[in-house]
Amino acid sequence: MKRTAPPNLLVVFGASGDLAKRKLLPALYHLDGQGLLHAGFTVLGYARTAMSDEEFRGQTIAALREHNNQEGFDEQRAAAFARRLFYQTGAYDDPESFRALATRIHDLDQSRATEDNHLFYLATPPNVFMPISSLLKEVGLAASANGGWTRIIIEKPFGHDLASAQELNEHLLRVFHENQIYRIDHYLGKETVQNILVFRFGNGIFEPIWNRNYVDHVQITVAESLGVGARGGYYDKSGAIRDMVQNHMMQLVALTAMEPPVTYDAEAVRNQKVNVLRSIVPIDPLEVNRWVVRAQYGAGTVNGETIPGYMQSEGIPPTSTTETYVAWKLEIDNWRWNGVPFYIRTGKALPHKVTEINVMFRRPPLMYFDQGRARRQKVRNVVTMRIQPDESIILSFDAKRPGPTLDVEQVNMDFTYSQSFDGVISDAYERLLLDAMLGDSTLFIRRDETELAWDRVTNVLEGWAIQEEIQRKRNKTLALPQHPAGTWGPVEADELLAQDGHHWRNLGPDGKHEKA
Repeated sequence: MKRTAPPNLLVVFGASGDLAKRKLLPALYHLDGQGLLHAGFTVLGYARTAMSDEEFRGQTIAALREHNNQEGFDEQRAAAFARRLFYQTGAYDDPESFRALATRIHDLDQSRATEDNHLFYLATPPNVFMPISSLLKEVGLAASANGGWTRIIIEKPFGHDLASAQELNEHLLRVFHENQIYRIDHYLGKETVQNILVFRFGNGIFEPIWNRNYVDHVQITVAESLGVGARGGYYDKSGAIRDMVQNHMMQLVALTAMEPPVTYDAEAVRNQKVNVLRSIVPIDPLEVNRWVVRAQYGAGTVNGETIPGYMQSEGIPPTSTTETYVAWKLEIDNWRWNGVPFYIRTGKALPHKVTEINVMFRRPPLMYFDQGRARRQKVRNVVTMRIQPDESIILSFDAKRPGPTLDVEQVNMDFTYSQSFDGVISDAYERLLLDAMLGDSTLFIRRDETELAWDRVTNVLEGWAIQEEIQRKRNKTLALPQHPAGTWGPVEADELLAQDGHHWRNLGPDGKHEKA
C-alpha cells in the first residue's frame, strides 16, 4: 500500500553539512521521484553558512549528482525537486536568528500550502541540541497554533553516558511531548533490520525454534574496514562503545531477542524492545574484564591498503585509552533466552565491512554422517541476517555431496534482496523520513529505550574508568590490547568465546563465512 506524506515543511538544521548532502537531501529526492511527497512538501535549510535560496539549490543538485544511490540521474527531475528548497542563514543559539526563522516559516506556510505541519531535523553537533530546542519554544515553533502538527528528529549521539542522556531527555520533554520526539537510528530503516520481525514472527518454521531450547548462542558483528583516517581527533572523544554499541548494536540485540508484540504498532513493538533491554544483566564495573574486551588496532593492511595504527593516527594523544574495538558477552535473563549468550563485537580496520546477526543453533545429539571428530565438533546450523553489504538472509545446513560415497558438506541457502525483488533497495533515511512525516514512530527510539541502553553501557564505562584511575595513581597509562589492522580483533576477544567452547564466525579472504 502506497503511503504518501501529508503536506509539511521540513526544517533541516545543519543543512550545509555532510549528513544533509550525503543522506537527507538524496533521500528526499528519491521520495519525490516515487511520488511519495505531497505537492505542498517544502524544505527549509538552516545553517550558519551564508547562502541564498538559489545557492542552496545549486549545492543540493551537485550533492544529488554526487551521492545518487540509484541508477541514472535526471537533471530535470533534480531541478524540479530543488524548487521545493529554501534556505535561511542563522546561528543555533541566537534568539534574533530564530525570530527571523519563525517569520520565514510563517511566510512559507502561506505560500507553499504546508497546512502548518512542521518537522524539524537536527542534523547538527549534539552540543546545540538544547539551544535549538529551547529557542524553538521561545519563538513559538514547538507547537502549531493553527491545527497542524510539530515533530522533531534528533540524530545520534544522544548523550555520551546515562546522566547526559537523561539530562537531554528531560530538557526535550520540557519543550515537546514524547510523541513529538523522533530519536533516529538509521540502522532501523534498513530492509534486513525491518525484516527481522517478519522473518521471526511471520514464518511458522522459524518462530518455534527461536529460543533457548534450540539456539546455542547468538553473534552480532558490526565491522568496518576503514580506520579513523583524518577523523581521529573526533573519534577519540567517542570510541566504539559509544559510537556503535549503545545505539545500533543494542537495537539489533533487542530486535533479535524480543517477544512478539501484541500488534504491529509503535508502542507495542517498542514495549517489547524495552523488555529485552531491561533483561540484559547489568555488569558489575569491577568485573568488566570478565564480560567485555576492548582494544585498539595497530598498523596493518586492509584490502591491500596499508593503515597506520590508531595511536599513530592524526589527532590521537599518546595517552589515549579510546577503544576502536569492543567485544561483549551479554546475558539476557528472561524465559526465552536464559543461558543463551549473545556475543556482540564492533571495530574499525577489520578485514571486511559487514554487519550481520548469526543465530547459531544447537548441534544434533548424534552425528551419523560425520567425517571424524574434528568435523563433529564444528558442524552447526546457522541463520545469518546480513544488514550490509548485500542485504540478505542465509541458512547454513548439511547436505550430501554428489557421488558414490556418503560425503557431507555444509551448504548455504541464500535470500538476497537485490535478486529476489525488483527495483532498487531504498536508503534507510528514505523510510525513516517518510515515517516521521506520517507520524509513525515504530522505527524510532523511545526515551526508555535510550536510557536503558545507556544504563548497561555506562556500567562498562565506569569499569574502564576504574581501571584507568588505578593506573593513574601508579603514574602509569593503561595500555589497551592491540591487534593488527586487517585482522578480526585481539586474541582476548577469541578467548572470550573460547571459554564457552565457541569461536567467532569470521569472513575469510573471499568474503565467505568460515564453516560453522
